[in-house]
Amino acid sequence: MFKLAHISDIHLGPLPKLTLRELASKRITGYVNWHRNRRKHLFANALDLVMEGIAEARPDHLAITGDMVNLATAMEIRMVSDWLKHAAEPLSTSIVPGNHDAYVPGAHAKTVSAWYDYMRGDDDPLVWEDDHKLFPYIRRRGPVAIIGCSTSIATPPFSAMGYFSARQARETANLLKAAGEEGLFRVVLIHHPPVRGAASRYKRMVGIRRFGAAISVGGAELVLHGHTHLNTQYTLPSRGRPIPVIGIASASQGPGGHKPAAAFNLFGISGKSGAWTLDWQRHSLREDLQGTEMSHHHIFSL
Repeated sequence: MFKLAHISDIHLGPLPKLTLRELASKRITGYVNWHRNRRKHLFANALDLVMEGIAEARPDHLAITGDMVNLATAMEIRMVSDWLKHAAEPLSTSIVPGNHDAYVPGAHAKTVSAWYDYMRGDDDPLVWEDDHKLFPYIRRRGPVAIIGCSTSIATPPFSAMGYFSARQARETANLLKAAGEEGLFRVVLIHHPPVRGAASRYKRMVGIRRFGAAISVGGAELVLHGHTHLNTQYTLPSRGRPIPVIGIASASQGPGGHKPAAAFNLFGISGKSGAWTLDWQRHSLREDLQGTEMSHHHIFSL
């Protein structure tokens, strides 16, 4: 059995001091929001407890579906780079960026460059090249193909939308087809939920129809996302059967807020092409902050 863990929306803190130049942008709204709201509910020890729970589960691979930072400052990007060095190995961890990782123009390229080893596909160059169209990427790990997509773009103040392009849709469909022909279990990573109505208008994903078409044409067994800070389960139509679309709470969310406490998904993948079994467990932060515990369990036949 191949074990895959999934977390999202780390929003690694604390928020560093910002210069006046950094504040003279969309970051001012995020800075105010952090001090008014987010810092009250995002706790570093919540992330520590989640990572301890994942370590105890001993997964073969870890998927992180974006929003590693808060305002995408240079200091935050370095903080995440340092955290990754201690928390996760590049070959056994796959990341896709979120809207906070592209908070202002130019941030997306900086975050991708800094965390490239965790996003580099099987056939991508060893060193990041600015003009390289990285997404979608594919990473083959045992019986599993991980396809990483990006919806990460800089947006105006008070917007947290994502964008999935026609080029990505075509290439995603092609990668999914190829992985299916190889008999692999196909997992798609994306930050924004690719389901209509799953996020409010100003937080939605532009290109949902394109994504759905790519999944329908190429085929997939599982789609993982973040962004909403909610534990959710949806499906997308495909040829023959619906595809599970699973979201997860922020990995840094403490208890007592209006969003669910931090959690991680744990998937056990077994079987073969056309006869897969997916054992899904959600492990959530305990109210007494003494670790995590299984809060949901479901088995899919795919």
